[in-house]
Amino acid sequence: MKKTLNVIKTTLVLLLVALAVFMMIFTVISVTTFNRSDRTLFGYKAFIVKSDSMSKTDFDAGDLIFVKEVDPATLQEGDVISYVSQDTKSFGETITHKIRKKTVDANGKPGFITYGTTTDTDDEIIVTYPLIFGKYEWKLSGVGTFFNFLKSTPGYIVCIFVPFMLLILYQGVNCIRLFRRYKKEQTAEMDAERERLQAEREENARMLEQLQALKEELEKQKSVAPSEEKENS
Repeated sequence: MKKTLNVIKTTLVLLLVALAVFMMIFTVISVTTFNRSDRTLFGYKAFIVKSDSMSKTDFDAGDLIFVKEVDPATLQEGDVISYVSQDTKSFGETITHKIRKKTVDANGKPGFITYGTTTDTDDEIIVTYPLIFGKYEWKLSGVGTFFNFLKSTPGYIVCIFVPFMLLILYQGVNCIRLFRRYKKEQTAEMDAERERLQAEREENARMLEQLQALKEELEKQKSVAPSEEKENS
């Protein structure tokens, strides 16, 4: 039973360590990569979806989507692309919408008319090639929501602070146990040494008593011997 409990305890500690390390790695990667058009993760740009404008067909708000850089000239109608919005309400934001058709802007530059499938409404400004980050490839549902929670104070406390505090507390308890065990073993050794010294003292005292008795016996024999000689003479 004790061995089983130790295995369970060790497993839980390892899981807690793995969770804490994973959270730290995930936080570092997400902060330095997510929603960064100048960073890639395994060749993909990663963006957190902020709205449900594509929830009817592809992804929802809070999903983490991965975009692959491609030659804009190879894009076709129906492809989903991420780009820098030039629309009035979302200027400068990263938008991921579907291509409705190819076109050119007022200056004759090639681009695309894009739209969100949920509202089926065309975006205000034509998306030209230089504005495009890449083509949408795949998603991780809900990961963006988790990341946003992780960046909040409650998320930091629950996902990072608490696991590390539990590890620190566990190590502290272990240190206290080891110290107590060391003190107990040290006390036991001191008690054993005292008992050994006491036994040696008792043995020495016994030997002294025996020597003293032997000495007295010899003196007694010496005193008796002259008396016997006088009687014989």
